[in-house]
Amino acid sequence: MMYNERVARLLTTLDDIEPQIWRRVEVPLAMSLKGLHDVIQAVMLFEDYHLFEFEADGRFYDVPDPAEDFGRKTYAAKNIRIRTLIDRGITTFAYTYDFGDNWRHTIVVEAVEDADPAYEYPRFLEGENRAPPEDVGGTFGFADFLEAMSKPRHPQHRELVQWYGSRFDPSDISVDLINQRIAKLARRRTLGKAGFARSQNQQH
Repeated sequence: MMYNERVARLLTTLDDIEPQIWRRVEVPLAMSLKGLHDVIQAVMLFEDYHLFEFEADGRFYDVPDPAEDFGRKTYAAKNIRIRTLIDRGITTFAYTYDFGDNWRHTIVVEAVEDADPAYEYPRFLEGENRAPPEDVGGTFGFADFLEAMSKPRHPQHRELVQWYGSRFDPSDISVDLINQRIAKLARRRTLGKAGFARSQNQQH
């Protein structure tokens, strides 16, 4: 039985930064929040070095670590699906990545539609402005970084270019690289679904 999959169109915006850094993606409703974390990492070009957490309707979802108990209950991000949040009427929720730099994002569910069989999901649609590099020191560190990067005569310019590994163009979101990273996630998902379908067929 092939039913038409449903997808959510999500707008993810990095909080407290101007001009706004945002990405628009389409993800399957059956995707877990852990899967959505992977998608955000891919489109923001983060490296998945740090912990993350979603907050929706007063509940927190992460990768539970018995050694790290912040004194509040958290749920496993891999066990909750985007569909579940939407079914609860949640249309806006939060995602925080790297509690040191504290990159807080607001995620808005813009639409829920039938998937287009011509595409593999998740799918990157569009976005603006490059996200901060890893470990740049939060919003203030990023502001200093941008300032130094934009001025070749800035005393820290050369040192930061070396640290970052290249020049930093705040308006270039590297669409090709984003699409490459998203395609890898989509491929993995398609292969996983095919494997699951095969195992179902073998049982019948």
